Amino acid sequence: MKIAIVGTGAVGGWYAALLAEAGHEVHCLARSDFEAIRAHGLTIRNKGAERVVQVASATPDAATIGSCDLVVVTIKSTANHALPALVTPLLGPATVVLTLQNGMGNVEALAKLLPIERIVAGLCFVCIYRTAPGMIDATLAGYVRMAAATGPINPSVESCVAAFASAGVDCQAEISLEAVLWKKLCWNIPFNGLSIAGGSITTDLILADPVLNERAYSLMKEVQAAATARGHGFEDTHIKRQFVVTVGMGPYRPSSLIDFVEGRDVEVEGIWGEPLRRGQAAGVAMPETEKLVAEIKSRIATRK
Repeated sequence: MKIAIVGTGAVGGWYAALLAEAGHEVHCLARSDFEAIRAHGLTIRNKGAERVVQVASATPDAATIGSCDLVVVTIKSTANHALPALVTPLLGPATVVLTLQNGMGNVEALAKLLPIERIVAGLCFVCIYRTAPGMIDATLAGYVRMAAATGPINPSVESCVAAFASAGVDCQAEISLEAVLWKKLCWNIPFNGLSIAGGSITTDLILADPVLNERAYSLMKEVQAAATARGHGFEDTHIKRQFVVTVGMGPYRPSSLIDFVEGRDVEVEGIWGEPLRRGQAAGVAMPETEKLVAEIKSRIATRK
């Protein structure tokens, strides 16, 4: 397939390389890394092994890429206002768009640009860093779960899953997008949030602090209650697994912490704001989430 990766940072760069290795014609739409990728390709590292992968092109201009079979969106949700300019030049009459963005509200933004049945959402359960322009390091390659923007598994989902699976990604289709979103938020809401609210700390320090550890658990229980109220509940075993997985990450810096420390916009609405509104609209009290949102906003407001 001809594939465009919109936003070739950590997640985008990792999957761009894997898809290119699998034989696809991959084009990287990158705001700042395009020169490095154009000159040297993408360097990816995993478990001590390093390799360089060449892509078909790297550019900051979507119009030079043209229509594609698949468009993979990996920009931050804070940049969704730019989606019309970034994605529209890449669309043809049968183009499928896959969003691998964090949080809620991304499908709704894309639905303004193309038919909903050609939009797929994927949730990446990974630990991936961009260490330098065009250089990506995976400490946990993890897995991806994909679902239709609305309704059951459809041909668009099946084609995306097939492409990623053929590139060696642990990728499976799910019957409900919102169910997978809540499961991902079970980790993102507490650990992305407390890493900022706790004073710019890594996940191992959250686990080591009894107060923050308990807050993480309380936040997960609120996410579980909201998901249940909306018909997408998950078991306590999923909550327990989030702690087990996080122990294995070591001193991990979540993406929101990196954005906060480096002075970039933090995905407050997608990761915390929209889930909080959906939970409250379903009649669920979420005081810990409300408190966390206020703390994050306060930290951002006083950030130097």
